Amino acid sequence: MQFIDLKKQYQLIEQDVISRINKVLQHGTYIMGPEIAEVEDKLATYVHAKHAITVSSGTDALLVALMALGIRPDDEVITTPFTFIATAETIRLLGAKPVFVDINPLTYNIDPAQIEQAITPKTKVIMPVNLYGQCADYDAINEIAAEYGLYVVEDAAQSFGATYKNRFSCNLGTIGCTSFFPAKPLGCYGDGGACFTDDDDLADKIRKIRNHGQSTRYNHVTLGMNSRFDTIQAAILIAKLHIFDNEVRLRSQVAEKYNQALSDIVAIPHIEAYNTSIYAQYTVQVANRAEVQAALQEQGIPTAIHYPVPLHKQPVFSMDYWGDADLSKSEHLATRVMSLPFHPYLSDSEIEFISEHLKQAILSKCIS
Repeated sequence: MQFIDLKKQYQLIEQDVISRINKVLQHGTYIMGPEIAEVEDKLATYVHAKHAITVSSGTDALLVALMALGIRPDDEVITTPFTFIATAETIRLLGAKPVFVDINPLTYNIDPAQIEQAITPKTKVIMPVNLYGQCADYDAINEIAAEYGLYVVEDAAQSFGATYKNRFSCNLGTIGCTSFFPAKPLGCYGDGGACFTDDDDLADKIRKIRNHGQSTRYNHVTLGMNSRFDTIQAAILIAKLHIFDNEVRLRSQVAEKYNQALSDIVAIPHIEAYNTSIYAQYTVQVANRAEVQAALQEQGIPTAIHYPVPLHKQPVFSMDYWGDADLSKSEHLATRVMSLPFHPYLSDSEIEFISEHLKQAILSKCIS
């Protein structure tokens, strides 16, 4: 059993993918070829953003966004510790300081009620993370940002395709950033990412930064980097976008079947009434997680932990984190979360098999 089965998806789009790759091989423009503009137009249209600018990874999307906003050493960026390291890593790469705020234990997303107390004169950005495919509470976050003159960078690496109050993820703040890593809800066959914004000036800055700060060839007007999206990966993404709406529907159906099977035995994902989740992961909570994982592994059922160590506990940040904020919810939930196999083409029989063995693992050890 695969944790995420990309082979089943490929079988559906194989001819389209091959045809589009062959087209790139024929025109030979492997860097910034015509497929880049095509996929950017499709991505912007999907999320109703004025601009979509592709980059070489989701991590680069966050880094480029912060660079475009002028983040510098000693600036502060408020974010969550319950996420992948890229969120805070990009902040530190610019010499700025990540200031961690605890999460809402129901959604795993940053708790807006705790943001204001973390703001200082050095704060420049709030960077929420839409964990596991569900958006944070952006109305509350944007209201705080407006009051204090802050930017909002939406870390939507796991939430392309999700909605918040009928608005699409990636267009909920100043700049939205997503990832096209293969395992993401919309993934290519390598690394990739994108920034989204309605701000013309920021879009222009992002385009320059991703290509060595160039305004025209060999005219470098700002510091930049090599963060261009590959043309072949853009072609693959175009093929995947053709089936994406159907996959959104299928992901929701798979999640609902899991919910029905597991709601009486584990803490299933809580989705706010105003949200739709893309379920980048289907994550439950269990005690004695290692024992449960081992029992499932014996049955050939893979699991994953997203994420076992909150960022403020990571050795790389031990010198950088000086705050005294209460981050106990992140610390506690990091010991309990466990993600189950999940993809649009998970069959009913597979869902039943996974669910039954999870129940058996829990009940046999009297754990929940």
